[in-house]
Formats: sequence, structure tokens, C-alpha cells
Amino acid sequence: MSLEIIGGARSRAFRVLWLAEELGLDYRHLSEAPHSALVSALNPLGQIPILRDDDVVLTDSLAILHYLADRADRFTFPTGTPERALMDARINFVLTELEAPLWMAARHSFVLPEDRRHPEIKPWLKDDFRDAGQRFTRLLDGAQFLAGDTFTIADIVAGHTIGWSIVAKFDPSDELKAYLRNLSDRPAWQRARAD
Repeated sequence: MSLEIIGGARSRAFRVLWLAEELGLDYRHLSEAPHSALVSALNPLGQIPILRDDDVVLTDSLAILHYLADRADRFTFPTGTPERALMDARINFVLTELEAPLWMAARHSFVLPEDRRHPEIKPWLKDDFRDAGQRFTRLLDGAQFLAGDTFTIADIVAGHTIGWSIVAKFDPSDELKAYLRNLSDRPAWQRARAD
């Protein structure tokens, strides 16, 4: 298998790099920006990350995480099981509740054309993130990972998102920071971050 992970490590591509390191995969990382010539040739939307696995080209970080985890049968649960449904529900919560305010803030900071940006919404987005962070803490319920004692791709999505919140100055709670510290101590996180 000849894997290429395309996208800068400071983007959602970090999720894919992290899982690749957790799985011990041999891959080539191409640090491409959105809408670069290569990215646009592989994804008509011009978005990253992209995974190229021989003749297979996949886009979207979550789709790629599921693809890699399912193939390896690691960091996930079998489809059709209650554990898989719960993991997917936790991922959906992270994406729709924690990540959504961050993405909206990014859109109104640098993604949208300047004449369509409304930076005045950022304080409300930070409030939304804070409220979602409190609900996330309730989901954890004192556990080490979103699936209790089992590290899964849900933790990869959540860990990346909380890290993003720090960079975006969204001031995550002490509980979110503690959860992130636990994840960032993993050797695979460190290797992916060094890329």
C-alpha cells in the first residue's frame, strides 16, 4: 500500500497524520495548502485533507479516519454494534457542537472574502464553544477517552478540535485542557505534530 496524506499538519490533515502514526503506517506527507494545484486536481472542492491510497482518492478527515481505522480494525468498533453507534454519536457531537463555532470563526476571519466577513459574531461563537465544552465534559463523565477506557478515532477528532480551540484563542476549560494533555502525551501525537 502506497499512502499519501495531503494537507498541512496545522489543518484537519493532522487528524489523518495522527491516526497514521497510531497505526504505524508507512506514508508520505505532502504539506499542501487548500486550492493548490495538486489539491484542486484531486478534490474539485479544493479542500484538505486528501488521502491517496494507490488508485483510491479520499477527501474529508472523518471519511479518511473511518477508512483507515476500519481497514486496520483498530481505534474503532465493528459496524452495526452499539459501541460503534456511540462512537459515531460522540464524533457527531464534536463536529456539530465543538468544531462548528471554530470553523465559523475561521470563516469570518480568513476563509470568506473580506466583504462577507462578520467578525462581530466571534464573542457569541466563543460562548457556544464554552457551552459545548461543558456538555463534552459531561459526555466524558470522568473517563480517559470518549469510549471510556478505549482510545478511538473519536478522541482524534476531539483532540484536534480542542487543540484548534487553543490556537484560535477560544479558551477551553481546564477539563478540556486536561483531556487534551492526556491525548497529546501519546507518542503518535508527538510524531504527527513533528511532521
